[in-house]
Parts: sequence; C-alpha cells; structure tokens
Amino acid sequence: MTDSYDLLVIGGGINGAGIARDSAGRGAKVLLVEKDDLASHTSSASTKLVHGGLRYLEHYEFRLVRESLIERERLLRLAPHIIWPLRFVLPHDAGLRPKWMLRLGLYLYDYIGGRKLLPPTKTVDLRQPPHADVLEDRLTTGYEYSDCWVEDARLVVLNALDAQERGADIRTRTECVGLERHADHWTAQLRDASGAASEVSASKVVNAAGPWVDAVLGKAIPAERHQNLRLVKGSHLVFPKLYEHDRCYIFQNGDGRIVFAIPYEHDFTLVGTTDVLFTGDPDKIDISDEEGRYICDAINEYLRADVSPEQAIWSYAGVRPLYDDKSASNSTVTRDYVFELDDQGGAPILSVFGGKITTFRKLAEHALEKLGGLGGKAWTGDAVLPGGDLGPHIEDGEELAANFAWSYETWSQDTIYRMARAYGSRMAKVVGAFDDPADPGAEIAPGLFEAELRYLREAEFARTAEDVLWRRSKLGLHLPADAAAKIDAWFARSS
Repeated sequence: MTDSYDLLVIGGGINGAGIARDSAGRGAKVLLVEKDDLASHTSSASTKLVHGGLRYLEHYEFRLVRESLIERERLLRLAPHIIWPLRFVLPHDAGLRPKWMLRLGLYLYDYIGGRKLLPPTKTVDLRQPPHADVLEDRLTTGYEYSDCWVEDARLVVLNALDAQERGADIRTRTECVGLERHADHWTAQLRDASGAASEVSASKVVNAAGPWVDAVLGKAIPAERHQNLRLVKGSHLVFPKLYEHDRCYIFQNGDGRIVFAIPYEHDFTLVGTTDVLFTGDPDKIDISDEEGRYICDAINEYLRADVSPEQAIWSYAGVRPLYDDKSASNSTVTRDYVFELDDQGGAPILSVFGGKITTFRKLAEHALEKLGGLGGKAWTGDAVLPGGDLGPHIEDGEELAANFAWSYETWSQDTIYRMARAYGSRMAKVVGAFDDPADPGAEIAPGLFEAELRYLREAEFARTAEDVLWRRSKLGLHLPADAAAKIDAWFARSS
C-alpha cells in the first residue's frame, strides 16, 4: 500500500526543513526527503550569519533588508542557544565608499527593522586598542554595528526535529528519483541509501532542492525547459586565530564586494566569502586557488599581519541557488526568494529559488500561503526551536552551562559549555539531571562520549562521523585525525 501525504517536501536544507516544520505544525501530514544528510550543501556552507544584509541596501533591496532585520531579532529570541549577537567593525578606507554613505547605510540598518534587542551603531577610533595592533595604520575611523551568529547546520536540524515531533516524516539519505503528476495528487518514486525503492503519494509538492531545483522540475514537468537558477559559489577559509579580541570585521574590497573576518570556534578566524559563477556538479564543490588568493588579498589590505591560503587549516565552499534575474554581476543578483507555482496540469508543485538563512521562517510562511489548501494558521513567529526555552534569567547557552556544573567530574567544563550551546535546554537528554545523571558510556574521542552520539543518532538524524564532526558540531576542527574513523566504527557497531 502506498503511503499518502498532504505535502511532500523535496530538500533538507533550511528552506525545506522550515517549510516542513511550519506545515506539520498546521496539522498537515508531511514527508520531507533529502538525498544526503540534512544541511549537507548550501545550508552548511554559509558565512553563518543571521543578518540584514548591509550591502543589499546599495542595490535598493529595502524590503529584503527590513524583513531580514525583523527576522534577525525574532530568531535571536527563538533560538538563543545557537544564535547570539556579534559586533562588526566596518573601517572607512579612503577611495572606497565615503563616510557619509557608510553612516547613512548604517543609520538605515539600525532603524528600518525596528531593532530592540541589539545595541546600535557607534563610531570607533581604530588607532586605539583593540584595533590599533590589528589593522593597517591608514585606517583611523570605523563604525561598529550589530548582527548575529548562527550555527547554520544546527538550525536546519532543529527545524527538522521540531517538524518530526509535530508529526512529519523526515527521511534523510532518501532521493526522489521520479515524480508523476495526476489530477489531484503526485506519485513520487523514492530510493534510500541501500538502493531500496518505494513509492508515496502527496496532494502537493514543494521543490526546495536548492541547487537541484531545476533538476527536480525536470522530473516533474519534463516537457518544459527549466533554466531558472544562477548558481553562485561562495568559499571560505579558516585560519588559526588572526587576532585576540572578539570583534568581527567587514572589509570593503576595491571591486565593490565585502569580505568578513569573524572569530570562530574560540581558536580560529573565519574569512570569506566569494561570488563566482558555478556551472559544474553541485555535489563536487571546492574552493579554487583563485578564490583562496582573492580572500587573502582582500584581508591583507586591512590586517597588519598578512596571510596566505597555505596557512588556512580548513576551507569550505557551497553554491547559492539564486533566482536568475539576469543581473550582470554575481554580486548584484537578488538574494531575495522567488516562488514558482505550477498548478495548471493537475496537482500543484511549488518551487523555491534563492532565500537566505535569516529569512527561512518567513519564506516558509509565504510558501504555504502561495501553495494554499493545507489549512491552519501561521504559528512559528513565537514558537521556540528545540532547546531554545532556556528558562527565566538565562539568555544563552553559556549561562545555561553553569546549571550543569555538577557534571564536570564526568564531562569537562569545555564539553559542557559546547553542549549547552548546541542543545540548549535539551542537553539534559544527553547528560541527565543532577539527581539522575546519565551514563556517558565510552569516550569515543576526546570530549565525545557514547551518550552524545546516541542522542545525535536517535534525535538528530546523524548517521556518520561527517554528520557529527562538521554539521551537528564543528568538532572536526578540534579533534585528532583518527576521530572520524572511531566515530564511524561506533555507528557501524550501533546500527
């Protein structure tokens, strides 16, 4: 017997997970399928910011910036364990954008989104500590403003987890290999990681396949030509810590673009990104030598200590599946989301193009409005994500960690702080409670015990060491080289 759903969501990135969560919370019977792990591609390859997009103001995308800034503050309230405030310093550099333009842009950035939780912009003297020993001597004035950090892949996972707890069926490592349209439903052919085939039916389909959205449309509506995407690659480098303070930098480039330098994982600095047209296989993406040089050349214009690509200890790259608005430049093509609804030949399919991590929740609301027919009301605006209900007088994961000081004898303080940031109020599901501590099991890698791996497997869809080390966490930056083999061996034993 074929399983039947109200909605089939294809794609386990932030847009697909957000739509699955929203629709499940409205009472719809939802199936999400993702051919790899959750957040395997674009959604884990971002600059990891919840932000308004300061530079989009130059392109007059005021609606997108306003919506993003409103969502920035909302998400900070709904997921304070994985989203937290940052302060960015934008140095003024003679010959680039003038001071009046920077001040005007930052004034708009402060006020068009109704900022309440975050501090406003202020002018800083770059000749004084902590910037004087970090930046080049020519840089004397800067502007410090607020944005937020996000654990991007964890944001996807928490949306999928919440969707599942509200009744959605989440199937990772399951590819939609065929779609057949009927008058009132779709039939989808699925294939899982073992190669086993199955078939489901759904009244409606959301195509949130990111870089593969045109490919999915080709399966659904093969008679038409589908060339709606512009794939733009963004790459990042991670260096050993380039400076000691906690401020981020946003550097202007001579080509009009910007490059970020962000304190990362305590011991590192994350630098990026690029905008390069991509025409290859989205499954096979790496930073190019040219991109590495571009990033280093950009930050070397500002930092006293020069760096080279060879000094990076990690790099990552992803493609942004942007709607092709025919802009001449990859930097100016819209980052706004665009929907394409096809309901003329039978059951409807809604395809999602573009979007930003910051606007995923609003995108999901708009997608369901566009698709229609699923019932229920918008509800996600005030609903915390799993682990986000930290309790009174606790603002973030670091403050929460103090409540688990009793566990330091088993788990190190650094490990407890890491888990508090990752799991928020749900970390008790891993370590237990003061009067009922959990058995941590064997220590599979330094600071990583069986209890945490069991939680990640049972609650957060993790199946491999890569899932654990690079998406559920960034332990891959901290653990020894043999950690991945040990974790994969644990999964093999425990399956």
